[in-house]
Amino acid sequence: MPDPLQPVLGGDAPFDATEFEIESRAEFDSHLAKKTLAGLVVLGLRLDRDPPDLSGTDVSDTLFVGCRLAGPEVEIDLIRRGAHLVPPFRTRPYPTHPALLYTPDDLADGFADGGFAGMYDTVVYDHFVAHGGAVPDIREALAQRLHDAGVDNALGKALAAWAGVHGHEGPVGIMGGHAEPRGSAAYRMVAALTRQLAAAGRLIVTGGGPGVMEAANLGAYFASRTEGELSDAIDQLSVAPRFQDHDPYTAAALAVRAAYPLPETDLAGRLKHGGLALPTWLYGHEPANLFAGQIGKYFSNAVREDSILRLSRGGIVFAPGWAGTVQEIFQAATKTFYRTDGPSGAFVFLGVEHWSALPVVDLLGPLLTRSPHGDQSDLIVVTDSLEDAVSALLK
Repeated sequence: MPDPLQPVLGGDAPFDATEFEIESRAEFDSHLAKKTLAGLVVLGLRLDRDPPDLSGTDVSDTLFVGCRLAGPEVEIDLIRRGAHLVPPFRTRPYPTHPALLYTPDDLADGFADGGFAGMYDTVVYDHFVAHGGAVPDIREALAQRLHDAGVDNALGKALAAWAGVHGHEGPVGIMGGHAEPRGSAAYRMVAALTRQLAAAGRLIVTGGGPGVMEAANLGAYFASRTEGELSDAIDQLSVAPRFQDHDPYTAAALAVRAAYPLPETDLAGRLKHGGLALPTWLYGHEPANLFAGQIGKYFSNAVREDSILRLSRGGIVFAPGWAGTVQEIFQAATKTFYRTDGPSGAFVFLGVEHWSALPVVDLLGPLLTRSPHGDQSDLIVVTDSLEDAVSALLK
């Protein structure tokens, strides 16, 4: 299991997140050589290993969040000299304040020795359930909120890195049923769609779970590869068709990643290859898929859901789904109605038969017609055509 006190993605940060935040030991040592950390925020560093000499350093208004220091005497000295400390919750299996987003390797760590039950992702979920689930005690609630605040911060930095390289074309959100079997026609269609969108430079954003979400991240993972290679990968994954097939799926997913490794990329490149996933430990029985380029895994499902919809300004694909997907449709429609997060891209409903049986489109049209920003009902596209979906989203 990864050390929960190490910055996620450990080592040197591949880009300067902000001028005020320190996320790596190399960056910390660089500031230390200047004899000042004043006003800076130090995130999740192991400063108990090869402890730095802080005695001659200005630490006025320095904020240490989730860092492990050499001992209580160091902590007391820093506070006396004007620093602020938010110490790590040492008994938690997750970082108090992750500096960067997770990767699939982070979440799958431990699988080789302990199987699915020994994975970091599973260990944290088991801890979550054992400590009250959605209703934790005050200590656990504080630790979870600090963790999710770190994910929020890391997400903003990752998106800024993406925009700096790829521009500000709106990300495309992919919604749909978590139970869609691997290898099904719908699974293959969503993967083919997102492969084309990612190859065209669009950032793919999903809820990070199985089913349609997994297909979407898988398609983006294969953005620079052929349609035949994507089909071969889906064939390999379909040996574990159900989302409950945890051990065989994880083994198959790791084998696919090994057979089709990503090119060497920075954080912005990882988002191109695999896209972004925002899962939650609230649904830990539906573990995160392993094909996103970066993963912002939250404890709070409410924050996670709003983040997905807030980011999906380039349009949203609604593949067949039921209660959860329908809820997301109307959450997204409310944002579009008021332009809460700015103008919206297309609402693409994949599967004419499915969306004819559920009357959400009939309700959505009259709603968006009455938007205070003008008639937006033309954003609605219902189709079985991959080409029509791509065209609507790349307008």
